[in-house]
Amino acid sequence: MLENKDQERTSLEKLGEFGLIEHLTKDFKISRKSTIKGIGDDATVLDFKDKKTVISTDLLIEGVHFDLSYMPLKHLGYKAVMVNLSDIYAMNATATQITVSIAVSNRFPLEALEELYAGIATACKMYNVDLVGGDTTSSKTGLLISVTAIGEAEESSLAYRSGAKPNDLLVVTGDLGAAYMGLQVLEREKEVFKVNPNSQPDLEPYSYIVERQLKPEARKDIPDLLKKLKVHPTSMIDISDGLSSEILHLSKSSGLGIDLYEDKIPLDPTVISACEEFKMDSTLVALSGGEDYELLFTIDQKEFPKIKGNPNFTVVGHTTGENEGAFLISRNNTKIPLTAQGWNSFA
Repeated sequence: MLENKDQERTSLEKLGEFGLIEHLTKDFKISRKSTIKGIGDDATVLDFKDKKTVISTDLLIEGVHFDLSYMPLKHLGYKAVMVNLSDIYAMNATATQITVSIAVSNRFPLEALEELYAGIATACKMYNVDLVGGDTTSSKTGLLISVTAIGEAEESSLAYRSGAKPNDLLVVTGDLGAAYMGLQVLEREKEVFKVNPNSQPDLEPYSYIVERQLKPEARKDIPDLLKKLKVHPTSMIDISDGLSSEILHLSKSSGLGIDLYEDKIPLDPTVISACEEFKMDSTLVALSGGEDYELLFTIDQKEFPKIKGNPNFTVVGHTTGENEGAFLISRNNTKIPLTAQGWNSFA
C-alpha cells in the first residue's frame, strides 16, 4: 500500500506545459540509430531505411485501468510502456521508440510525475527504446496516460492475426492467469486497509502474482528467439484481454476454427493455489483474466521439432477447418464453445 508522506510539493502551474515536458524528459538519452530527431521540435524524425514501421497506441485511465491506492506511480509508468511494447512484439517486430502523453489533475505535484517518468525511463532503458515525444495537458478527473509504441521489422518477418493455416499448432509463451490473481490479492488488501488503515498486508506469499499485475514484462525475447530458432509464426497476438478473447481474434481474422485443450494451458503453481484460496476456477482465470502480456501464435506443424522442449513455449491446441468455431476441449473431452469473457472497459 502507498503511504502518505509529508514532502515538498511543486505545483505544475509553476512550470507550465513546455517547462514540464522539458523537466520530465531532460535525462532521456537517444540510443537508436533510427532516431534522427526526438523531443524538442514540432515532430519526431525517424529513419528505418528499407524496413517496415509498426505503430500501436494504448490509453490508460485512472479508475478504469489502474488504481493508485495500490499501484505505485513508478510501476504505473513502467507498465504503461509494457502494455504498448507487447503489441509491437506481437507483430514479431522490434520496438524502437515511444511517445508518452499525459493528462493530469492538480492533485498531482511535480514529484509524483517524476516518479511516473522514472518508471518510464527504466522501461526505456531495459527494453532499449527511445522516448521521442508526447504531450501534457490538464485533467478534471485524475490521471490519463497514452503511450504510442513504434517498431521495425523486415516485411518477411511480420506476423499478422490473419495468417494461420488449417492444422497449424497453437502456441503460448510463459504462463497465464497470474496478473488477474495478483489483482484479486491487491483488491482484497485494499478492502482490509479501508476497514483498518493500520493493517500491514503480507504480500510475500503472493509476490509472483502481484508482480505480474503491478510490473508485467513484455516478451521482447520472443521475436529474437523465434528468429534464432528459424521459426516463423503464421499468425500472432498478445494476451492482454484473456486467452479466450485472443483465440477468438485469431480465429476470426484467419477464418479458421481453433481447438484449445484445457489440460495444456500453462499455469504457475502460485496461480493454482491462489485460485483455490479465492475459490475460483483456474481455467476460467486463464481464459478470461487478461493482462498477462504473453504471446499467442500459430506455427506450421513441421516447425514443432524446433520448439519442442523449449521452456518458453507450450503447445495448447491447433487450428481446424474454415469457420469451424473456437472450442475448449475440457479434461473430460467435452467440446465447449469459447466465449469472449475477458476484459471489457465498456461493461
